[in-house]
Amino acid sequence: MSPAAPRGDDSAHTADNRCEEPGADAGGTPWQGPGDGGTAGGVGRPRPCPEGTPAVPPPAAPHGVPVESGARGEQPARASEQAAGPAAPPARSAHPAESSEVLAARQAGGDRLRFIGAATRRIARGIDLDEIVLGLCRATVPTFADAILVYLRDPLPVGDERPTGPVVLRLRRTDRIPEEPDTNGGRLPMLPAQPDLSPAMGGSAAELSEVLPGGPLAEVLRGVRPLFGEVQAARAALPELLGPLTQLPAGHRVILAPLRGRRRVIGAAVFLRRPDRPAFEADDLLVAAQLATHTALGVDKAVLYGREAYIADALQRTMLPDSLPQPTGVRLASRYLPAAETARVGGDWYDAIPLPGSRVALVVGDVMGHSMTSAAIMGQLRTTAQTLAGLDLPPQEVLHHLDEQAQRLGSDRMATCLYAVYDPVAHRIMVANAGHPPPVMLHRGGRAEVLNVPPGAPIGVGGVDFEAVELDAPAGATLVLYTDGLVESRIRDVWTGIEQLRERLTETARLTGPNPPPLEPLCDEVLDMLGPGDRDDDIALLAARFDGIAPSDVAYWYLDPKAQTAGQARRLARRALSRWGLEELTDQLELLVSEVVTNAVRYAERPITLRLLRTDVLRCEVGDDVPQLPRLRQARPSDEGGRGLYLVNRMARRWGATRLSTGKVVWFELSMPFGGTP
Repeated sequence: MSPAAPRGDDSAHTADNRCEEPGADAGGTPWQGPGDGGTAGGVGRPRPCPEGTPAVPPPAAPHGVPVESGARGEQPARASEQAAGPAAPPARSAHPAESSEVLAARQAGGDRLRFIGAATRRIARGIDLDEIVLGLCRATVPTFADAILVYLRDPLPVGDERPTGPVVLRLRRTDRIPEEPDTNGGRLPMLPAQPDLSPAMGGSAAELSEVLPGGPLAEVLRGVRPLFGEVQAARAALPELLGPLTQLPAGHRVILAPLRGRRRVIGAAVFLRRPDRPAFEADDLLVAAQLATHTALGVDKAVLYGREAYIADALQRTMLPDSLPQPTGVRLASRYLPAAETARVGGDWYDAIPLPGSRVALVVGDVMGHSMTSAAIMGQLRTTAQTLAGLDLPPQEVLHHLDEQAQRLGSDRMATCLYAVYDPVAHRIMVANAGHPPPVMLHRGGRAEVLNVPPGAPIGVGGVDFEAVELDAPAGATLVLYTDGLVESRIRDVWTGIEQLRERLTETARLTGPNPPPLEPLCDEVLDMLGPGDRDDDIALLAARFDGIAPSDVAYWYLDPKAQTAGQARRLARRALSRWGLEELTDQLELLVSEVVTNAVRYAERPITLRLLRTDVLRCEVGDDVPQLPRLRQARPSDEGGRGLYLVNRMARRWGATRLSTGKVVWFELSMPFGGTP
């Protein structure tokens, strides 16, 4: 199929033993120029005639100039032209036969270069492993070979990783020329990844091949250079690679090319031509070497890219919450979708953080960029936000400290963030924004509203103030927080996407009538608004259904820090339980309230607070103005105190302490008796 440069043994046949093969291998020759006859060895290239075939006489030289055999026959003519001076017209071709062969060789060389350039570009376009291997197959079949088999190591080594155990090659992909023409007389499209190669080889190739140390296949792979299948080394290595039952065409119709990456051999490629097609030539080994080199380097890059993307994706998913908390008075649902395959890694995150007083902080953010750095910065900002939320700072103060943290991480560390605090007792929500898309509130009646929140500047800009607004959060309403990947893409701007989100929420709420739609199906419906071209960025989605806590389920008192306060707190707690019908919890609650209030009265200087909340559990909160948190310790027999928290730890369902900007809150929960849930 491919024309080769003139060989040394061809000159003996140019003058007296010529055999033309016009039209041979027409339509299958890869490097045919315009007007070529389609010969396997080039246009009009002389070939040795089979025995008994009449030789074609050499063409007569024009103007009686004798034809000299050999590639050096042109030099006397060129010397005579130079001696004739500038007045002598230049001879276009002193030896037509030799000039035709030289031109054909030059054209073949140029066609080879163009083919290699096109093939390597096609291979380089691949990003993942399958695309690169597919690019090699589609670039070589049918242009260079009738069939191809590509083997890669299993598993593929990554970077400087040194594999252990035996080297195993797995058949990654095969391809061949289809056999039957279509109705238009053209070729059928390429076959699937594992077509039947019986027209090119007898038997089926092995799926797995173990490379024996010191064996013939190991020696060929170590040598790196492509070999013809008839070479002794390749003849011994191919059965080990393809299987002992495989029969290959005889002659130069098989090329075995090792695939070597940057540090080691990672596989092998086998190029085949059918016996009825022209054999490979010496220059085709160079072509195979180029294809193998570019494929191996592409596979190396794909493996490294895949490992980096996997690490970054795992890093990002690890930093996202495994499960959302179950705070009082609010139900939560979330979704996270990575970006498209070209940019799977991003910096989007969401979070729900329980706060003192049964409140909850809702956070969603987006670090600019798609890389491991973005994922790492996202993790640092999320951790910082959790720490600041634990201090019970106002939303605008949290964003201010996040802005300072982003500036400490680097001058170009930018992110957007929306921070909201929901109070189920007051049915209010306080929201602060740092350059993030505004949230959407879906009311109980089905009306979706884009909340009017000051946009603010992104985190990392520095020197800006953030503003918080307080809004109503009625029971039954749903707050939807999201990142810009949901509403912005190459085919729509952010405000068009926000309007589409609002309409989608309205349509979904209309399906459930007066009742709010369930959260999990609602999140799925929101993600269904994404079209084929809308996955340019990763997406974080957080939906919060506000149930609130009814005023009848809340008891709240201010108590002066006096010695009699503990007894007063017990009486108030007993009355609240009697009103709620929870007398079974009286003894437990009085004991624990007495211990916690006594500890608060001992150190507090201002009035303390006592609050009871009746939800699915009975929650008690005691607040004071002392910032030091109580610490659970094992009291010695001689100690007079130190046993209060030990009792709380043993008797309460859960307990904890949270530092506030004005002091602290110590809380505990008791399980509701059977039938005591409101």
